[in-house]
Amino acid sequence: MMNPTMAQKMTEKDGFIAALDQSGGSTPKALKLYGVAEDSYSNDEEMFALIHAMRARIIKSPAFTGEKVIGAILFERTMDGEIDGIATADYLWDKRGIVPFLKVDKGLMSEDNGVQLMKPMGGLDALLERAITKNIFGTKMRSVVNAANKAGIEAIVAQQFEIGKQILGHGLMPILEPEVNIKIADKAEAEELLLDAIRLHLDTVPTGQQVMLKLSLPTKANLYKPLVDDPRVMRVVALSGGYSRDEANRLLSANEGVIASFSRALTEGLSQDQTDAEFDAMLAATVDSIFQASRAA
Repeated sequence: MMNPTMAQKMTEKDGFIAALDQSGGSTPKALKLYGVAEDSYSNDEEMFALIHAMRARIIKSPAFTGEKVIGAILFERTMDGEIDGIATADYLWDKRGIVPFLKVDKGLMSEDNGVQLMKPMGGLDALLERAITKNIFGTKMRSVVNAANKAGIEAIVAQQFEIGKQILGHGLMPILEPEVNIKIADKAEAEELLLDAIRLHLDTVPTGQQVMLKLSLPTKANLYKPLVDDPRVMRVVALSGGYSRDEANRLLSANEGVIASFSRALTEGLSQDQTDAEFDAMLAATVDSIFQASRAA
């Protein structure tokens, strides 16, 4: 059973979802943007300790509360870690009022038919059961569309929904993320195909259950409004996908009912060298701008 209080907040509350789920491949870049050079660590354990410290600093900031940030997506190591001696997910919910999610995919396969499917997820059931013991509400998994290829997009959506139903079977809320690469020339066409495929596969969601969708900001404003309005979709959220924060906020504001789930755009401008006052002021301005864009949408 999903936590009903978390479900209500995720369904009804204004706000956005923070993506704090950088994995092994994206962590070095995130740390570099935060002002931590690669020669500051010599192995994965040191690297992950540094990124956990960055995430903990964000989560503990006075600006980072459930008033504007309604959810946060965690990397597995972050879920297994602690903040001030408290399990990260419990700290988020009990201390900050923020609903915790877990990234569960294991990365991307090589491109085929213009898309990158998710790698096989060995041990997913065990991970989901462990997530439940950690008081995680839901999950997130990402695949990527690199071309307006109908067969490829159908395959990517089918995979997302198939695993999404497995996640629902454990009583967790799946965020399905078939990201459309914002740099491709046929982005608008790919998004139309993606919309059609998602609407078709929503018919496979078990009666009385819902999924969430995390999608790239569309070329055509309000393209995904039918998904926002579908009772089988708890929430449609948008990734920043490489846009600057200002551009992502501008595009988000034009899409009714869609809220943010930004990663790089959330941490833009934050630095380990900032004083706590400087860090908190920057994060407060960022959180407010993303909140306002999500509420405007």
